[in-house]
Amino acid sequence: MAMSPPPKTPDGVLPPGGEALGAAQRASSEQEELGQLRDGIDRIDSEVLRLLSERAQLAHRIGAIKHGNIYRPEREAQVLRRIAEANPGPLPEAAVRTIFREVMSACLALEQPLKIAYFGPAGTFTESAAKKHFGSAPAFTPWLTIDDVFRAVESGNADYGVVPVENSTEGAVGRTLDLLLTSPLMICGEVMLRVHQNLLSKSASTEGVKKLYSHAQSLAQCHEWLNRNLPGVPRVPVASNAEGARLAALEPDACAIAGEAAAQLYELNVLAANIEDDPNNTTRFLVLASHDAGPSGIDKTSFACSAQNRPGAVHDLLTPLADHGVSMSKFESRPARGLKGSAWEYVFFIDVDGHRQAATVAAALDDLRGRVGFLKELGSYPRAST
Repeated sequence: MAMSPPPKTPDGVLPPGGEALGAAQRASSEQEELGQLRDGIDRIDSEVLRLLSERAQLAHRIGAIKHGNIYRPEREAQVLRRIAEANPGPLPEAAVRTIFREVMSACLALEQPLKIAYFGPAGTFTESAAKKHFGSAPAFTPWLTIDDVFRAVESGNADYGVVPVENSTEGAVGRTLDLLLTSPLMICGEVMLRVHQNLLSKSASTEGVKKLYSHAQSLAQCHEWLNRNLPGVPRVPVASNAEGARLAALEPDACAIAGEAAAQLYELNVLAANIEDDPNNTTRFLVLASHDAGPSGIDKTSFACSAQNRPGAVHDLLTPLADHGVSMSKFESRPARGLKGSAWEYVFFIDVDGHRQAATVAAALDDLRGRVGFLKELGSYPRAST
């Protein structure tokens, strides 16, 4: 709306009170524009609500047609990729993904409320990873051990499980890898979570702090920062970061290293944020189920295989991948635990690009079976966004 300038005298000088009149006119114009903008937002909100309801009805019909498990990891990955690619801004890609993740989560909950088991307790990074992957609509249940998460899904007490598998600083989570060898569960998804560690306490400062609680991996991830800033404070390893935060909430002279979720849950002050030594510190989590995922177009396949301790054994593992043009993204060796009667000494966990239904990956796996004493396909799933 055009605003007329306040009248001036013939020599171009504002008459007495002219400046106040101009300010009043600008304020009136801005208020009128603000009202118009708010009306526009209200109209858009109404249209968004109408479209959300229409989307939920379509999801309901899809569930009726499919008669069963309507959660499809590959389909949701495709939707999120398409939305991210079509995003015109100004909202960043992460925000757009979060919004549509919640929309899909709420629509799915209308048809099939999911039960998600995760390595807890509440307030851990694993809980954050589970909600990043599934949204906030499912029922999330924390379990105190990784073994418990596997058992909850295997027994049907949970539909899906979320467990950590590796950290970019501290390496693999051995217990997860060991259980993948013997469990009937498969990997149907992965989550990459940037891990920011915070120093938390009931106190307002580190003065007088006599004890520091945290998980051993988090203590290692913040080792240099702690040496510089809390060199004389005893470090007490506990089962999880959230457990450390819970203990720090009970002791005014203690502090903990944990994430923002734990700080909020236990009402702790953040004395120092992002204290991890590596600013790119990232943890990878696996989503476990009785099934893996169908092809989404950008996938990974995980498998485990054996090799005897002899010259050329590792070369024999890698040759089929190279022969069929399959790219490897992970190669992790572990002692062959839990495999009764095994004649080998090591098991190798391998991730490759592509779905196991793809011709090249399928041919490489078939070729590999003829070279090893043991091979287990752990699942194919959409590659996580970073």
